[in-house]
Amino acid sequence: MTTAFVPDPAVEPTMHMDKVAKAFGLSRAAAYNGVQTGEIPSIRVGRRIVVPTAAVRRMLQLDGGADG
Repeated sequence: MTTAFVPDPAVEPTMHMDKVAKAFGLSRAAAYNGVQTGEIPSIRVGRRIVVPTAAVRRMLQLDGGADG
């Protein structure tokens, strides 16, 4: 299940791209493409790209949203 790959945002506020790709079931290249197109929200810190954990959880509807 995907929740095993997505930590609590209070513990791990951002995720590295390899972990994001695994959570979404994508290749690393596809995850980077999602960031480039704006489908996956991201934060650039220098040359590193990280993704807010809370955003990943929301996108995967893991936090009991209205639709999930």
